[in-house]
Amino acid sequence: MGLFSRKSKSDKLYDKYNKLMEKSHKASTTNRKRADELYAEAEAVMKQIENLDES
Repeated sequence: MGLFSRKSKSDKLYDKYNKLMEKSHKASTTNRKRADELYAEAEAVMKQIENLDES
């Protein structure tokens, strides 16, 4: 990959998924409701990734 290559849409979604999962894990120690919301959002992103992979 070159220095200025762009990330694909699925790569961007994977990054977003990983960030949401990390935030969810951190929030689970203090705010369970917020952690559940972040987890649900991460799952929605994963479904988008799966839909991209299928097409």
